[in-house]
Amino acid sequence: MRTRWRAAIAGSVAAAVVGGVAACGSGDQAGDQLTVVAGFYPLQFVAERIGGDHVRVTSLTQPGAEPHDLELSPRQIAELSAADLVLYLQGFQPAVDEAVGQAGGRALDVATLVPLLAAEDAHDHETGDAPGTDDDHDPTGVRDPHIWLDPTRLATVADTVAATLAELDPDEATGYQDRAAALRADLAALDREYADGLRTCARREIVVSHAAFGYLADRYDLRQIPITGLSPDTEPTPGELAAAVETASAVGATTIFFETLVSPDVARSVADAIGADTAVLDPLEGLGPDATGDYFSVMRDNLATLRSALGCS
Repeated sequence: MRTRWRAAIAGSVAAAVVGGVAACGSGDQAGDQLTVVAGFYPLQFVAERIGGDHVRVTSLTQPGAEPHDLELSPRQIAELSAADLVLYLQGFQPAVDEAVGQAGGRALDVATLVPLLAAEDAHDHETGDAPGTDDDHDPTGVRDPHIWLDPTRLATVADTVAATLAELDPDEATGYQDRAAALRADLAALDREYADGLRTCARREIVVSHAAFGYLADRYDLRQIPITGLSPDTEPTPGELAAAVETASAVGATTIFFETLVSPDVARSVADAIGADTAVLDPLEGLGPDATGDYFSVMRDNLATLRSALGCS
């Protein structure tokens, strides 16, 4: 997979930039709109909320696609190169990292805006430690990219996106700042809903198919027990699967969580082994092709799922 996108980028960037930028010209050809290219859904959502009618936002990851293994087409590389601003999260989508590095232009790496937690792998649940609390459990230096699952961290990202758009388009600076303030208020309300909804629960452990929920667990005093590590398409080893079954049974888990864009088979294997149910806990890396909601509705669905699974009062 990685060799394919590296080869595609190496062979396409020069032609795409020369042909695509010449055809597209400046990023704001469509009237007075700025053009923003987002790597995946949460960044698209932030840009749309803050930009309003003054920004034309496109996402490199299509609805229903798994964003980690995104492969860019020459047309997408051209769009990225011609954009007024690219929003991406370094380390989350290697193809986007590569294209940004080769194309140049204005890009904002949102991973630089908030403290990142140490990545949690399938072995960490044997220690019982909370995610990100001990760098000794992060010997590779890998950091968890899923910052948007903490509304307070996403609010910080939104503020910086607003400041960047205001710098690019000073005439609309007040509008960007006002919309960012409104988004921050909405995220603060969501944060309170989570804090209140998860304050008193019979259980605080969440057994998940991959380690996407470290920020959510860190913010709301939960304990994430991942069956596999950061990559959602990695098959667990027999030892990891056995350890997940043992730990899930030991903590009395009644629900094993899987996600929307990957196979539920691993989660169902653990659930069957301990007689638990399964349920969707959406990491919000992207929306499904038929989704009608947005970031807030999915996060609230997640909260309702967690409250039911954890026995919260």
